[in-house]
Amino acid sequence: MEKGKEQIEKSKEDKAKYVVIDHTADFGLRVFGTDPQELFSNAAWALFDVLTETKALSGNDSRKITVSGDDWPDLMVNWLREVLYWWNGKKRLVKSVEILSLSDKKLSAKICFDAYTPDRHIIKTEIKAVTYHQVYVKSGSSGWEAGVIFDI
Repeated sequence: MEKGKEQIEKSKEDKAKYVVIDHTADFGLRVFGTDPQELFSNAAWALFDVLTETKALSGNDSRKITVSGDDWPDLMVNWLREVLYWWNGKKRLVKSVEILSLSDKKLSAKICFDAYTPDRHIIKTEIKAVTYHQVYVKSGSSGWEAGVIFDI
């Protein structure tokens, strides 16, 4: 189906059964790093850079978080879901991330964040969820790369 077009399925009586509407309810990111630690750190930073003005954050508060997954792509989705939860569930905006330990199944990190203050922080893009749709994490001769799709 062409983007921006509506597809209408009709019954034998030539009446509309349903309408499929193209919309822009998601966006994707390609993230790069020289190694897995930098890749996962950059992915969290990219998420919050899309969400808010990261330069306006001080990052004075910090917490250690641990995430697990079945493989690199699952770990990436779970990692980004966890840091996104700090915004959606706790109203905290992540300024920076320090990866403390990382394997293909487990990540431990220290996140630095600000409590959201409406008169101080700007929300550029509201992100609802991290999806598994077309997620990938791979290494190559020029470093590491990941692709992730978000619902907005």
